[in-house]
Amino acid sequence: MPNNSALVALLLEKSYREGDFVLSSGARSDFYLDAKQVTYDAGGIALVGEMMMQLMMEFRIEAVGGLTMGADAIVAGTVYASANTDTPLTGFVVRKEPKQHGLTKLLEGVNPSGKRVAIVDDVITSGGSSLKAVNAAKNAGAHVVLVVGVVDREQGGPAAMHDAGVAFRALATISEIREAARR
Repeated sequence: MPNNSALVALLLEKSYREGDFVLSSGARSDFYLDAKQVTYDAGGIALVGEMMMQLMMEFRIEAVGGLTMGADAIVAGTVYASANTDTPLTGFVVRKEPKQHGLTKLLEGVNPSGKRVAIVDDVITSGGSSLKAVNAAKNAGAHVVLVVGVVDREQGGPAAMHDAGVAFRALATISEIREAARR
């Protein structure tokens, strides 16, 4: 995987804020990281997609997916980065709730059944969102082997993935971003 210094710099510039914040879990934090400011940026999505694709190759991944909103741009960027390789990927996103009409699908995109799958997310805290996507992909017949976060907040996500029997990697950690902020 390429050096992550460019990603850390981009996350620091566009995504990282210090202050008093309430997280979705209800917990308070002295910093907030809005990684979508990078994953929905042209340069950011290209960098993240390329970094993800290189990591996917190491694990022989065939499909990439994740829980919608945090994973949408990452999935698209990674699939796009794989287009001109010997191992193009397919992608999918997991809805938070099954669609209530039509085919009532929980997964949108290319069905990952029978494929080696990586689940991606923008920020991993406890890993709950990623585990929801892991379970949905497994229920669809996928062999989930990897979870990758653009940023690991270092608050239990890797341990949760280990307990679920899935490898975990992060493109950057909050420690790296906070260290860069102090320079």
